[in-house]
Amino acid sequence: MLVDADLHLHSRYSKAVSKSMTIPNLAQNARFKGLGLVGTGDILNPRWEGELLRYAKKVDEGTYELNGVRFLLTTEVEDSRRVHHVLIFPSIETVREMRELLRKYSNDIETEGRPHLSLSAAEIANLANDLGVLIGPAHAFTPWTSLYKEYDSLKEAYGGAKIHFLELGLSADSEMADMIKAHHRLTYLSNSDAHSPMPHRLGREFNRFEVEEVTFEEIRKAILRRGGRRIVLNAGLDPRLGKYHLTACSRCYAHYSLGEAKAFKWKCPKCGGRIKKGVRDRILELANTEEMPKDRPPYLRLAPLAEIISMVIGKGVETKAVRLIWERFLRDFGSEIRVLVDVPVGELARVHEEVAKAIWAYRNGKLIVIPGGGGKYGEIRLPEEIRNAKIEELESVEVEIPEETGRPRQRSITDFLGVKR
Repeated sequence: MLVDADLHLHSRYSKAVSKSMTIPNLAQNARFKGLGLVGTGDILNPRWEGELLRYAKKVDEGTYELNGVRFLLTTEVEDSRRVHHVLIFPSIETVREMRELLRKYSNDIETEGRPHLSLSAAEIANLANDLGVLIGPAHAFTPWTSLYKEYDSLKEAYGGAKIHFLELGLSADSEMADMIKAHHRLTYLSNSDAHSPMPHRLGREFNRFEVEEVTFEEIRKAILRRGGRRIVLNAGLDPRLGKYHLTACSRCYAHYSLGEAKAFKWKCPKCGGRIKKGVRDRILELANTEEMPKDRPPYLRLAPLAEIISMVIGKGVETKAVRLIWERFLRDFGSEIRVLVDVPVGELARVHEEVAKAIWAYRNGKLIVIPGGGGKYGEIRLPEEIRNAKIEELESVEVEIPEETGRPRQRSITDFLGVKR
């Protein structure tokens, strides 16, 4: 069976997270999105553990369920160099054992959703390995709190400790990450790191697992590529939509080349703000291969449905006008992932023709993307040629989409999935 899963998010006990991040809200919005499995996030927090156990039913060790949505026990921790790591636990007993072991290394493990630890990356990984906990670097390339912000290699960070996956983050995709040879042996996870349960945040990145059932043990086998279980698709934002894709000022968001940023000593000449190195430039600094592993699943570039609707009608993502159209699509087709990926555009047009044309454009790589950087998300724009065309004319519309230099060629959704357009 196939299941779509988002394994990294946060609870209302983490800083800067919506108070509506509750277990019932996560279950409800996961169904809207089309996710069958989500990570709990923040499970080392005892109050969040209590909420999970109050609302969700135990399926087996490490797996819980509410309203048809399964939960795995996950968290993110911050090490002594402010690098973040994702952990996936085999059981609630293991969660409690690790919490007890970490007490002497953390001042906030009882209160914070994402605890700060006075341990190195290698020490955390060794502890995880001892307990049978899966571990990998969170959002590995971002210029804040990531592996490649602090280190130049996996070995430099983790030493001889084993890690089981690498999380891509919103500003990178599989093809970018595979420009570093050491990554080829690792499974990639594409997760949302959501701070809100809204469907334009939850599941904006997800993984499609092929497993026999939706349990921790089956997901573990898929991440480790054992017994025929595997990830068959990573899906997420076009990396250019990520907040840190290009090198840019973190105050005024002016974009710079890597050479310019170095010449300006990482200080913006326009406003005096700090220039943050973009994920694209960081990967190009570390790139050491042009080969791509043959067993890497495809990466599907997505834009959240609410953002596509917002672009088409010119209203804010969380406005009532956008919500009404979004609800009509879900009422007719069941979930956001089905609308974005599976339903033929002709059927989508019966709900809203302009939005259907925009979905066709993103499926075929015809949306104009204004890259993000410096902490500002990128933007999507619909070419006028597509906006003015009729649904039946879309295949013959010619649109010039500028290619970003220095990055692998991205294939379209239709190349990957053969969906009906």
